Amino acid sequence: MRVVSLLPSATEHVCAVGGRDFLVGVSHECDFPHDVVGLPVLTRCRTSLGRDSLAIDRSIRNLLTRAVAVYEVDVDALAAVRPDVIVTQDLCDVCAVSYDDVCAAARTLGNPDLRIVNLHPTRLADIWSDLRAVGTALGFDPDRVVAGLKGRVDAIAARAAGLPRPRVLTIEWLEPAMIGGTWMPELVSLAGGEPLVTKPGDHAPTLSDDALAALEPEVVLIKPCGFDIPRTLAERARVDALARMFPRARTFVADGNAFFNRPGPRIVESLEIMAAAVHPEVFGEDARLLRV
Repeated sequence: MRVVSLLPSATEHVCAVGGRDFLVGVSHECDFPHDVVGLPVLTRCRTSLGRDSLAIDRSIRNLLTRAVAVYEVDVDALAAVRPDVIVTQDLCDVCAVSYDDVCAAARTLGNPDLRIVNLHPTRLADIWSDLRAVGTALGFDPDRVVAGLKGRVDAIAARAAGLPRPRVLTIEWLEPAMIGGTWMPELVSLAGGEPLVTKPGDHAPTLSDDALAALEPEVVLIKPCGFDIPRTLAERARVDALARMFPRARTFVADGNAFFNRPGPRIVESLEIMAAAVHPEVFGEDARLLRV
C-alpha cells in the first residue's frame, strides 16, 4: 500500500498505527516522527506569508478574502508517488491544503481505486476517531493504540479531579490574539483548570487587547499555531506585552507546532504539558514549558 499524508497530524496517525513503511509522500510541514523528513514533499505555500504574526495574519486573511487557498498540492509530485490512499482534512484551510483541492488533484491521477481518508477533528473524541479511521484504512487494528492514549488521558484527569480549578487562558496566535478553541477547552478541564472564553468544539475567536486584559486569568499558556518556542520568542516584545496584561497570572510559552494545535497522538503530551502549567504542585515542572 502506498500512502500519502497531507498534514502533520495525519502523518503521526499513520506512524502510530504502524504504517510508517507505507508512507511515500508528506506535506511540507510534516516533521514527526523525524524519519519522515526526506520523503517526497507534495504541498507548498502559494506565497510568502510575512515575517511576524501580524503580517502572517494579514496575508492569510487577504488570500481567503480573494478565495485563494493558502496551500496547494504539487500535482506532478503526487502523480509520481502513485498513492493508493491519501489522508487529508477539511477542518482548516489555514492549516493544510483544502479538501476540494485534494479531491481535484486526486481526479487527475486516473486511479479509480484511490481512497481519500478525510479527517475533521474538533473535539478530543474526534482525534481518537480519526486515529481509528486511519488505522482501519491502512489495514491495522488501532484499538490498542487508542486505548493506550485514552488511558494516559484518564490517569491525568483522575489526578486532577478535586483540585482547585484556576482560570486558564490559552492563546494560539500572538497578533491579533486568538484564543484556543476546538479541543483546547477539554485539555484545560482535564488538567484541572477552568477554560476561559471558549467551549469544546468552538472555533478560535479573535480578541482585542482590551478584551484580553479584562479576563483576569490565573494561568496563561501562549502556544501559537505553527510556532515552536524559539519562533514564538522571535516576537518577544509581543509575548512580554501579553504577559504584562495578566500581572497576577502564571504565564508560560509552549510549542504550539509540535503540541496543542496538532490533533494527533501527541495531544496526550499536550495534556501533560497543560497539567504541569495548571497544577505544578501535583504534576511537577515540565521542561517543555517556558515561564515568562
